[in-house]
Amino acid sequence: MTISMYQASVPRFANMLRNLDAILGKAQAHAVAKKIDPAVLLAARLFPDMLPLVKQVQIATDHAKGAVARLAGVEVPKFDDTEQSFEQLQARLARTLAFVNSFSAGQIDGSEEREISLKVGGHDMTFKGMPYLLGFAIPNFYFHLVTAYNILRHNGLEIGKRDYIGNP
Repeated sequence: MTISMYQASVPRFANMLRNLDAILGKAQAHAVAKKIDPAVLLAARLFPDMLPLVKQVQIATDHAKGAVARLAGVEVPKFDDTEQSFEQLQARLARTLAFVNSFSAGQIDGSEEREISLKVGGHDMTFKGMPYLLGFAIPNFYFHLVTAYNILRHNGLEIGKRDYIGNP
């Protein structure tokens, strides 16, 4: 049995984006219940040289929408990184989820050998579709998603593996 590029991307990104949305909803409720200024959580970091929660969510969504767009051979939508509240981050997640779910298997499958070129940190990078998805896009997506989870967990949000994994 083989797995398609679509199955390895769209449903996985969509599931984890929904889970992150639910976690952010719990974080907002936690802030209200504990009388924590939401801005404190949004600016929280695991370590001073790491990016804050808000940026972790922005980058995770960028990797999800970027991956499916590049695999489908369409332009990656640009989202301004202006979110300053849980509601705004959840709206960004909703836009990303709608974009990711707008693709059919026919648009993604067969992209294993598609040339993917992008600029990362000022450096040009070129991949074939499958190594891009499996070796770059998915690991980066999960890195930023789990970092967002860990920031919130570290700050007292009572979440666990089930919240992170959800219902795959």
